[in-house]
Amino acid sequence: MSSYYKGHPQNLVKDIGYRMKEKVILKVENILKVYPNGIVANRNVNFEVYEGEIHALIGENGAGKSTLMKILFGIETPEEGRIILNGEEVKIENSKKAIGLGIGMVHQHFMLVDSLTIAENIALGNEPKKRGLFIDKAKMIKQAEEYAKKYNFKINVTDKIEDVSVGVKQKTEILKALVRGAKVLILDEPTAVLTPQETRELFAELKTLKKQGHTIIFISHKLNEIMEICDRVTIMRHGTTVETCYVKDTNPQEISNKMVGREIVLHVDKKPAKRGEVCLEANNLVYVNGIGKKMLDGVSLKLRRGEILSVAGVEGNGQAELAEVLTGMKVPINGTIKILGKEIKTFTPATMRGNKVTYIPEDRMRNGCAAKLSIMDNLFTDKIEKYLKLKIFLDRKKMKKQSEELVKDFKVKCSSINNQVQVLSGGNIQKVVAARELTEEAQIIIAEQPTRGIDAGASELIRRKIVEYRDKGAAVLLISADLNEVLELSDSAIVMHNGRINAYFKDTSTLTEEELGYYMLGVKNQSEEEVNAILCEK
Repeated sequence: MSSYYKGHPQNLVKDIGYRMKEKVILKVENILKVYPNGIVANRNVNFEVYEGEIHALIGENGAGKSTLMKILFGIETPEEGRIILNGEEVKIENSKKAIGLGIGMVHQHFMLVDSLTIAENIALGNEPKKRGLFIDKAKMIKQAEEYAKKYNFKINVTDKIEDVSVGVKQKTEILKALVRGAKVLILDEPTAVLTPQETRELFAELKTLKKQGHTIIFISHKLNEIMEICDRVTIMRHGTTVETCYVKDTNPQEISNKMVGREIVLHVDKKPAKRGEVCLEANNLVYVNGIGKKMLDGVSLKLRRGEILSVAGVEGNGQAELAEVLTGMKVPINGTIKILGKEIKTFTPATMRGNKVTYIPEDRMRNGCAAKLSIMDNLFTDKIEKYLKLKIFLDRKKMKKQSEELVKDFKVKCSSINNQVQVLSGGNIQKVVAARELTEEAQIIIAEQPTRGIDAGASELIRRKIVEYRDKGAAVLLISADLNEVLELSDSAIVMHNGRINAYFKDTSTLTEEELGYYMLGVKNQSEEEVNAILCEK
């Protein structure tokens, strides 16, 4: 008898009752996956999903979730184990085979062609033809409309992808899988970039899919959403499955503890802000991207010492460009930036770092680390001059000592500080980046999506560190799509929409996700006078 049932015979009774009326549609047994570099990603993984349920899969980064889903979708091949679909063992050599078997996957990063319409994206690679030669556009549009109506997806299928919201792009990806015959749908972090209103809409659509007999595997780090939408949850840790239970029989704290293997704190205790002088001031920033779109349209803000100012918004509304301008990675065509009252004339990362600006980037692999260098080298890439002896030789002994202290302080899981960063899990890579950027020297910290895609344990640590440095007098600009994170960490908040600040909240203590969502969608807007009035307050 499994640990889930020991001492809890009522769970066994419930499970037997559930099994009597529900069919196991998908099952994996004793899956083993070892990558060429020797990393064991999955070991003795056992996982089963009932037909017509929404089943959550959760675990820390590096726990093996993504590898297991890649195996189910034919992207990876296991060394050992079996996959059983509808009672029969199957071999899934590639994604085409997975789709043919009725397994679809919607990735966190959408795989759509922006210049095509929704209908064209849905039919891409499988377009209906007239006389076997020409694409039948009318039939393609009709097919997309019929599927949208069947699953109650409120979209205009003739809209181009480049003109629609993130929520509509996600619906397009789901419809694309359904048109190809998906009965089992894998959703990877489906609400990561959605507003609360869009999330509610998605959940209503998922419930419709469930009623129509579809099975959904829901991968997420958002425990409140798992509790709301899922029937059961499977927890993974260190490459294996540790427990499956009914959502109604557990709670977020229990799930977090089992996922990490220790008790973690889901809420960050934070004292009231002690705001000091203005550290960073931006005035009328304008930035135009490579295709002529104005991504920043007169953005002004003030960031004070001892304050966490959050920037919320639906992705693509200028938040990323704001971070890049403030860190010297992009040059605005208009506007000024002052640090401690001094205007910045040269927009380069070196200039900003020289003015005590540190940066935790959204893309840790592209902008946050040198993947093939060691943990130790990554921790000191921006501080090499401090560790030069006679201005020639690196003081490796001193670097080693401090690296080991940082690795311990930030709880980076590794066998050695000489490990290449690329062999670490995503959460541990993010801890290395945070350990480098959150230093005593940092006066202004730009944290862009600092906990995106990482587990509860790593998120807890990084959030706690951000608050810790705020309390030490640093000024923190937090750019995050996680509204729970925004409300939990921030003292003040701004909302960006179409490259402009359309709301400024000096005090976030009474602010709700719902209210933020309305401003993010542009349904509500503060006037320019209201925003400026808050900006001018001392």
